[in-house]
This record gives sequence, C-alpha cells and structure tokens, in this order.
Amino acid sequence: MTRHFLTDLDLSPAEQAEVLDLAAAMKADRYGYRTYAGPAGAGTAASKTVAVIFDKTSTRTRVSFAAGIADLGGNPLIINPGESQIGHKESVADTARVLERMVHTIVWRTYAQAGLEEMARYSAVPVINALSDDYHPCQLLADLLTVREHHGRTAGLTLAYLGDAANNMANSYLLAGVTAGMHMRVAGPDGYLPGEAVVAAARERAQATGGSVLVTTSAAEALDGADVLATDTWVSMGQEDEKADRADVFRPYAIDEAALATAAPGAIVLHCLPAYRGYEISAGVIDGPQSVVWDEAENRLHAQKAIMHWLMVQSGLLEATSPAAPAAPASRADEVGA
Repeated sequence: MTRHFLTDLDLSPAEQAEVLDLAAAMKADRYGYRTYAGPAGAGTAASKTVAVIFDKTSTRTRVSFAAGIADLGGNPLIINPGESQIGHKESVADTARVLERMVHTIVWRTYAQAGLEEMARYSAVPVINALSDDYHPCQLLADLLTVREHHGRTAGLTLAYLGDAANNMANSYLLAGVTAGMHMRVAGPDGYLPGEAVVAAARERAQATGGSVLVTTSAAEALDGADVLATDTWVSMGQEDEKADRADVFRPYAIDEAALATAAPGAIVLHCLPAYRGYEISAGVIDGPQSVVWDEAENRLHAQKAIMHWLMVQSGLLEATSPAAPAAPASRADEVGA
C-alpha cells in the first residue's frame, strides 16, 4: 500500500520516532543514502525524479527539497506557481494519474488540504504535504529533530506555541507534539484558536503517548516553565493588508525577553521563518543564545530526506537497506594477484 504524508497524524508515535532516528542518521551521513539513485552502473542520468510543485512561493521548502532530493541521488523537478494546469485546466485526479507514471514521489506546497488528499487518493507514488492551509507536517519533523538535538528527547517536555493559534503551524504543533509525547500549550487571542476537530484529535493521540493539550488565551499560562517556545509570523501570505490590525491583536503573544524569562531555564526558541523582528519575536530572542532557529532551518533538509526515504520503503518502492558500506580493502593476496 502506498504511504503518504499529508498530516502529522499520518505517522504513528513509533513511526514518527523511526523517521526522526533516520533523519539524525542522514544528518550524520549526508550523502550515504541513495533513495532516488538509478540502477547500479546506469550513471547519474538515470536518477529517479521527484516532482516538487509550488502553488505558493518558497525559500526554505524549495531549497531543502531540491538539495535533499539531489543528496539522495535524485532529480528534483521544480514546478513553480503558474507553470502547471493543476486544478484549473486539469483535475487533481488526472494530474496524479499522469505524474505517478513519470515520477517516484510527489511533493506539493499548496492551499487546500482537500487537493492533497485527492492527489494521494489517485497516486500510486507517495505524496508529501510541503505546506497547506491546514498543516505543515514537514516543518514539524524538523522542529522535533531540533528539540531532540538540544534537549535529548521530546517525551515529557513542554512546548508553548504563541500567536496565531488558528493557523497551519498551530495545528501541526498540536498533532506532531503530542505524537512525540510532549505537553503542548497553544495560546492566542479569542477568534484565533485551533478548531475543535484538531484539538480533539490531538487529545486522542495524547492519551496514547502521555502527552497533553492546553489551549488558552493566556500567554503567561502557556509560557510558564515551558522547555520550548515557538511562534510563527502573524501575517501569512494573502494577509499583508491586515498587518497593522493583526499586530495589535497579537502583540501580547510576542516572544520577547520578558516572555523568555518566564520559561524554564535552558528553554530553546523555535521559529519556522520568515521572521519579522519586533513583531512576533524580538531581535534579542531570535538572535540570542537560546534561539535554535538556524539549526531548525537546516533540519528541514534532513527531516524531509528522511520522510521521503521512509515513504519509499513503506510503499514497497525501495528496499529497506542501510547506506552501502565502503568496500573492504584489498587483502595482501589480492594486491599481488594470488
């Protein structure tokens, strides 16, 4: 059965841990995994292709997927906004039927989650959500990898997310965080809190992992003693005209020095970028010693390589093998032709 990664709940707790372990191994051996390499002896021209489709502009997502696919021996086929006919001249279902015959994985950064679900329904190759209006699961794999690196674990830690708690990042933090056994606190103003269905799904998953969920309008309640602080821009694509109004609404949820002081000693700070210093996060925090934002950004590369490789294996499109071991040195007898 083909496996896809459309929401954070598409991985069980054990599977999420497996992917994070793989990401760490890939980070330690960047070029050791050849997921999309062609047949042995066929040369680089025979590398497998991954379609990376963008309905929204991107920096980190584009670079990390393109570089990661190349690291894995593959060919990233970048399709920029306006360059395809998906959803207007050609249905998503028909697009999936065509792409599955030409590429080995489909990565899509889009708007509607329903489009991703339709693509996956009709595709025999893995489909990966590189961001939708509802979820950003690849970002959360990178974030959890970063938490592991700096705290040594995820289970039992408390993560506080502040700001627009109704957006895709808040949804993914809730779902991925509890899957990792974390205590998730999400704080935002009235009218900007996560939907009931997402909260209910997070609480259900938390029952199996020992995590927990707190949704609140109190920034102080969320911040108190937290091990990890996270935020996101207050102004997403298409909301530029609302910047001043949104800044007024979200100002009490900024992560600044005063907010950081109420967290646990040694707390780390995450931001998925792009960041607007002086708005959702202060310059002193994002550029300070407790910020791990640049590690987080780099970890997009390693986490996405891991999920691509894992999905290929789980879908039966790649044998589950470790990186090829280096050839054993020739023996003395071999050297003399014995």
